[in-house]
Amino acid sequence: MDFEHISVLADEVIENLNIKPNGIYVDLTLGKGGHSKRILERLSDEGQLIALDQDKSAIAAAKENLKDFSNVIYLKTNFENIDKVLAELGIDKIDGALMDIGVSSHQIDTAERGFSYMHDGPLDMRMDDTNELTAEFIVNEYSQDELVRIFSDYGEERFSKTIARNIVEERNKQRIDTTFKLRELIQASVHSKEAHPEKRVFQALRIEVNRELEVLENTLEAVIDHLNVGGRLCVITFHSLEDRIVKNKFKELEKDCTCPPGLPVCVCDTEAKIKIITNKPITASKEELADNSRSKSAKLRVCQRI
Repeated sequence: MDFEHISVLADEVIENLNIKPNGIYVDLTLGKGGHSKRILERLSDEGQLIALDQDKSAIAAAKENLKDFSNVIYLKTNFENIDKVLAELGIDKIDGALMDIGVSSHQIDTAERGFSYMHDGPLDMRMDDTNELTAEFIVNEYSQDELVRIFSDYGEERFSKTIARNIVEERNKQRIDTTFKLRELIQASVHSKEAHPEKRVFQALRIEVNRELEVLENTLEAVIDHLNVGGRLCVITFHSLEDRIVKNKFKELEKDCTCPPGLPVCVCDTEAKIKIITNKPITASKEELADNSRSKSAKLRVCQRI
């Protein structure tokens, strides 16, 4: 199976996970298994890796990549189901976890998946092909106001209103059902000198299809709650919306008190759950940037359970 993906910030992830040879670790976004392989190489036979991915193609590729390791449990599921996954495995606490929120190179480069504006294909963008919602449905069925909201909130697109209006006008003539049809419409809408003005709309559609920000927001604390004291969570993000969610959640969970500043005595009984390890996100080295251009926007944040 041709499933190419270069694991981003792999050395930095392994260094920050502080892997215990007999520990239990969770790769919440397995992909081809590049990060997982690095974790498994540091685990003893008593150690265990639980590997999740909602993309069946990714799991198939990872199983081939990790075929020399027997202490892996593969599960096709969204990482938002971490509570259920661990409960069904009879596991309460883990020693570390990794989230690599980016879209894999395979997903981007496979035209029929519809993630990329560089390849002509159906407007799909589903990471899990059993989900019903597709980018084509959003583009052709959502109201103009809903499209404006998505493009503004998830793509930070300043021409959201113009693009949404032109989409509605065009879909009244013919269904917009391919990536190139949408790309050409966006380019005609913004008249930008930018190389790929469509990238923000494609990002916004992908986020909406896969509920990416919602899932990330809802899952971070759940994973942290399962960490043993001293256990670490590493999160790699690829755009500012994701990074902001991780940054703010870490700050929130590092606080001992959430009472309004004016109160003379704490009444919230909040206790800090984590210590932030990375006050500033870790980014790719010059060497990695030279080898893998897709690492350019990657940011790694790390926290430790206390």
